[in-house]
Amino acid sequence: MARIPLLQLSGISLTFGGDPVFSGLDLVVQPGDRLALVGRNGSGKSTLMKVMAGLVEPDAGEVVLTPGQSVGYMEQDPDLSGFATLGDYAASDLDPGELYRVERAGEGLRFDPARAVETASGGERRRAALAKLMGEAPDLMLLDEPTNHLDIEAIGWLERELGATRAGFVLISHDRAFLRQLARATLWVDRGIVRRQDKGFDAFEAWRDEIWAEEDMQRHKLNRLIKAEARWAVEGISARRKRNQGRVRALQGLRAERAGQIRRQGTADLSLESGPQSGRKVIEAVGIAKAFGARPIVQDFSLTVQRGDRVAFVGPNGAGKTTLLKLLLGEIAPDTGSVRLGTNLEIAVFDQARAQLDPDMSLWESLTGDSDIRVSGKADQVMVRGAPRHVVGYLKDFLFDEAQARAPVRSLSGGEKARLLLARLMARQSNLLVLDEPTNDLDVETLDLLQEILDEYDGTVLLVSHDRDFLDRVATSTVVLDGHGRATVYAGGWSDYVAQRGPDDAVEAPAKPKPTREKPAKPAARKAGLSFTEKHRLESLPGEIERLEAEIAKLETLLADPELFTREPLKFKKATEALVARQGRLVEAEEDWLTLEEKAGG
Repeated sequence: MARIPLLQLSGISLTFGGDPVFSGLDLVVQPGDRLALVGRNGSGKSTLMKVMAGLVEPDAGEVVLTPGQSVGYMEQDPDLSGFATLGDYAASDLDPGELYRVERAGEGLRFDPARAVETASGGERRRAALAKLMGEAPDLMLLDEPTNHLDIEAIGWLERELGATRAGFVLISHDRAFLRQLARATLWVDRGIVRRQDKGFDAFEAWRDEIWAEEDMQRHKLNRLIKAEARWAVEGISARRKRNQGRVRALQGLRAERAGQIRRQGTADLSLESGPQSGRKVIEAVGIAKAFGARPIVQDFSLTVQRGDRVAFVGPNGAGKTTLLKLLLGEIAPDTGSVRLGTNLEIAVFDQARAQLDPDMSLWESLTGDSDIRVSGKADQVMVRGAPRHVVGYLKDFLFDEAQARAPVRSLSGGEKARLLLARLMARQSNLLVLDEPTNDLDVETLDLLQEILDEYDGTVLLVSHDRDFLDRVATSTVVLDGHGRATVYAGGWSDYVAQRGPDDAVEAPAKPKPTREKPAKPAARKAGLSFTEKHRLESLPGEIERLEAEIAKLETLLADPELFTREPLKFKKATEALVARQGRLVEAEEDWLTLEEKAGG
């Protein structure tokens, strides 16, 4: 017996003054469906979700919700006007008997219901909207980027809640780990077409690439046919003009078909160039501590960052990750301990708050007005990694069209603002990248590209992120802050930390300030002859050596292709340079290990 759909969209067409967003769209959501809604930034995912929620009226077609069923929607930028506090908003439209669900969600998501709306950050507003949705407990939940601005523990709580619910839900998210854990089917929005695959998100990319490969093959065949018919038209039409007009019209039809095809959006042309090589030791922090009043940020923390390291910082919101970054960069002084920066550092920073962007400036002005980007002698050019580039041409590398160049920053979506920040960041040379939440709002394809260029980047990276998949792909070591002043260093990324941590090591939300505990009379046991920093270095070296050996093996396999040099000379050059660099770092790491092991044994 066929199930009654929970929600059905039939013949949906929608246009916003230009090309159609959707045309003739049909979609069915069944009770209990767990759907990932994916697609490039700007493909129409949020618009489709608003149509499903009944907030956007389509130009044609109908949206039918089964009687007796309810739909709840969590948008990216909730409107909290008319409410004094976040708690007032989250509890609105709920019966008293349902308020316990909001309180429970508030605890799991860690938002303060007493926070005044006018002083709440964008992240706090989104958490209130998510708590409101969880309190309403609809039959179908529509969640637009629910993990943005959530820390890893809150994301874990949300995963468990959604995993246990009997309600259906549709998720827009760029957090691969989140989608892999929850989605049982995928809706893919691509150039106005919505396709469905009844498999988890793990199967999405292979499915997408298969469809694109078939599309490329069909386009190739069409181009060959047009070329052949055009040759016939030039060479033979004069002798057969009357009886072959049908074939001429067919050729015109083929050309019209090709012109009507919507080309796929390209990927951003991301590229990083290291400046002059930094010193081998980039940052050395010894026994640093910092507190604000009775609230400790970090206590007795030591860390050595070597050239080429990728160090991730994770922990609950408010634990002090950004403050620790500023301590390590020398922007603020520790209360005790010392921080020494290496030589020849050229630092570039990606700011999670987007504070580097003036909302009233145009994209053009955001590039030409950046004091860290040298402007060429011409008014319409900027210097990009030492070479002059036209402003519009450089913006096109990051998927902005010419009309957007003079548009204000405030008109951009979250993903577009992130791409603009990357454009500013990548216009200049650097050898130390500081990335504070770079993954928010970026689509999967851009995240893949960002990870690839970080892999090839010869400098050092300090990274704050709640994206567990991205951490696993990029980080060589992870610093975990527990919110109570303790910061612990683990080798590898997020999954490595989870495997290594003890039962008491899980990150927790900062509680109310507690008095700073007295230092133990005796230091923790350590290997004889080694300082704390040296002990940590010795423990992390085997993982670093293993990673370098794996990267070298991968590069050697790539370079073993005899056709690579002639087919892709630039890729061959980059791979060769990367191989030499990693071989050098491997030698250094092995020498360090031998030296420290000998010292520990002595």
